[in-house]
Amino acid sequence: MSAGVKIELRPLTREHAPAFCRLVIALAEFEKLPPPDETAQARLVEDALGAKPRIEVWLAFIDQDIAPCGYMILVETYSSFLALPTLYLEDLFVLPERRKMGVGGALLKKVVSLAHERGCGRVEWTALDWNVNAQQVYEQRIGAKKMSEWLLYRMTREDMQNLLDREAR
Repeated sequence: MSAGVKIELRPLTREHAPAFCRLVIALAEFEKLPPPDETAQARLVEDALGAKPRIEVWLAFIDQDIAPCGYMILVETYSSFLALPTLYLEDLFVLPERRKMGVGGALLKKVVSLAHERGCGRVEWTALDWNVNAQQVYEQRIGAKKMSEWLLYRMTREDMQNLLDREAR
């Protein structure tokens, strides 16, 4: 962390929802993916702050900045073998101009702390194969282990619909 920099982590509020959406868009740009449109942004906010939250969002602020400079999204999953919850880190992003100031590390420590407090058996996340800087932080600085025996599989909405249509015939 840079000397004299104060990092504050706070749960998402309605007040900061537009800034949160801007950070998600910035992450999409960093990952060279299409950003969420206005409808998806509204869902993000509702899924975080609505009557039945699906995601937990934490924002990072530096010093007296009004706008957050980073965020993370958490969801709880479950390990049947451990018979304990797992805290899954869906996103962790810090604006490029605020990197190397300890923000990412503070967010990572927060997810570990939350998982420990909540009695989780583990914390999990994925990293893009080309993001070697993040991989080095995870493996060398915080001691996370890269899983080689598990492969990530995904079905998009279109894939799901295709399967359901095939099965309906």
